[in-house]
Amino acid sequence: MLPRELIRKVRKLEIVTRRLVNQYLAGQYHSVFKGRGMDFDEVRLYQPGDEVRLIDWNVSARTGDMYVKRFVEERELSVYLLVDASASLGFGTIAQRKCEIAAEIGALLAFSAIKNNDQVALIVFTDQVELFVPLKKGRRHVMRIISELLRFEARSSGTNIAAALDFLGRISRRRGVAFLLSDFLGEGYQRALHAMSKRHDLIPVVITDPLEHTMPDMGIVYFEDPESGDYYPIDTGSARVRRRFQRLIEERQNQRERAFRRSDLDFVAIRSHEPYLTPIVNYFRLRAARR
Repeated sequence: MLPRELIRKVRKLEIVTRRLVNQYLAGQYHSVFKGRGMDFDEVRLYQPGDEVRLIDWNVSARTGDMYVKRFVEERELSVYLLVDASASLGFGTIAQRKCEIAAEIGALLAFSAIKNNDQVALIVFTDQVELFVPLKKGRRHVMRIISELLRFEARSSGTNIAAALDFLGRISRRRGVAFLLSDFLGEGYQRALHAMSKRHDLIPVVITDPLEHTMPDMGIVYFEDPESGDYYPIDTGSARVRRRFQRLIEERQNQRERAFRRSDLDFVAIRSHEPYLTPIVNYFRLRAARR
């Protein structure tokens, strides 16, 4: 039995994300993520304008009338949500923590999937896979995914993106769409990222906080590493320290984006102090235009 407060949050998130899907994402999602191919459906009488290559000559010869084959898209996709729940996702300095944004985006993508009759699975990970909800369709299943995202409490604080991608490789039997929601502060995931990009339509969703991009002058501040628990005194009043911090941030960002380019991956950049719908819609529009 879910606590009343959690039920309220789940229902509120459902209302918000379903509205966003219906207004902005449903058509974009369908145009970007096509089915796995075309399946034969039936034959029907030839009509002016039909393609000659679709004529079923065997049926036409038997009946004496001209018939053409009709095909329909094999629509059903397998959609995997890989959600980082490491301690760094608990960081947030303005409106929301990164983990809250990840949960909302996960709900948005899950509702987009079932709107198109696709299956959805959830993989929540830290330095290990901590939760797996297998592929399934339907509103009840998505509600379960949302409740798991909202109430999840990680056992570990570390990050291992490669472990999550390796797990996806073991449990997925056919090509699907995989959204990887993380701040990508971990290391050593490049090889697994490249391997999984060959098996699935992999979309990294990078969630960051504004304080992770620039360091304000606040004097001497003790910063805690959320994954190790260690504290470090930093003199933010020093221009040299702030410049060094900026260089480190830019270097990490460049390394991450180089890894995406090597694997031929487009990514979605989400900043916690800005609406997340705009970059997601823009990403879908870009993909749709390329198709």
